[in-house]
Amino acid sequence: MSKVSKKSLIATAMVGALALAGSNIAAADALTDLQYAEAKIFKQSAKSQAKVNNIYEQTQELLGEYRNTVDSADVLGGYNDHVQRMVDDQKNTLVSLQRQIDSIDKIKQGVVPLMYKMIDSLEKFIELDVPMNLVLRKERVANLRDVMEDSNVTVSEQFRLVLEAYEIESGYGTIFAAYQGELDLGSRTLTTDFVHMGRIALVAQSLDAKQSWLWNNKSRAWEELGDEYLKPITDAIRMAKKQLPMDLTKLPVFAAGAK
Repeated sequence: MSKVSKKSLIATAMVGALALAGSNIAAADALTDLQYAEAKIFKQSAKSQAKVNNIYEQTQELLGEYRNTVDSADVLGGYNDHVQRMVDDQKNTLVSLQRQIDSIDKIKQGVVPLMYKMIDSLEKFIELDVPMNLVLRKERVANLRDVMEDSNVTVSEQFRLVLEAYEIESGYGTIFAAYQGELDLGSRTLTTDFVHMGRIALVAQSLDAKQSWLWNNKSRAWEELGDEYLKPITDAIRMAKKQLPMDLTKLPVFAAGAK
């Protein structure tokens, strides 16, 4: 084996040193590249994660909207069912009302002619009755006929007024009342005080209290009374007007069966 010179050794050592230095530089560059690659990967990973997070949040929002929509649809469906039930009930009510209207029309067909007959009967009754408050009673019948021809008055209101007129006529048979009016004696007409005790007696007296008359419903005429009735009739008129306290008085009446 040949011996190596010192120069060769030094050269070899220097070459080794250079080789080592080159190896260290290459390792440093590789590490830097690795660190850069790792940083780049981390950065890209962070961006990807952000995108994932964003997509997740959007997914959650969409899911929430979907659930709200489903809930709203359920609520709306329940409300629609409720409305439908109300509509069905209203339809049934309309059907019922129409039946009632049809029934009312049939009732009207019977009631209206009946009311005309009642008014005619009432008018005839007044003509044959004791003529107390005759003007007022005839006016009431005339008003009933006007009401029957008024399209603005309902049939029920017309019927109520007819019944009311009958009640008033019925009341004349039980009241004790006085009023002032015209007395038709055929040859003359006088303003007198009238007083009646139900339908038992109807008398009239001149305003100067010097003459009195009694209505004879059988003969349909007024008959003059004697002076003995002047004071009792005056007292009766004042009692009926509440100008005197109620007390016994003498009024002329026709006895049953008297001629």
